[in-house]
Amino acid sequence: MSNMSTDKLARMANQIASFFRSYPEDQAITGIHDHLVAFWTPAMRSALLEVTRRESHGLDPLVAKAMLTFQAGKSPIEKEVASPEMGGELGSDAG
Repeated sequence: MSNMSTDKLARMANQIASFFRSYPEDQAITGIHDHLVAFWTPAMRSALLEVTRRESHGLDPLVAKAMLTFQAGKSPIEKEVASPEMGGELGSDAG
């Protein structure tokens, strides 16, 4: 990605951090991480991780912590969606 693109990614990530600023730090870091995994492409996250590794990255400290503790995983959205065989256990009124 070009320098301009990584600058934009950093700005977007910092905006996400500003949303989570009022949360306790551990919840903010988790929220930022979950948002990035759910809504950013792997290439975007990879580019942001490279930015995080720079000495003067300009990222909000919450973003840096979220990225440095980042572990690949399933989207947090997927964990909220049950498989079809669990439909009855979720209290569906479909009938």
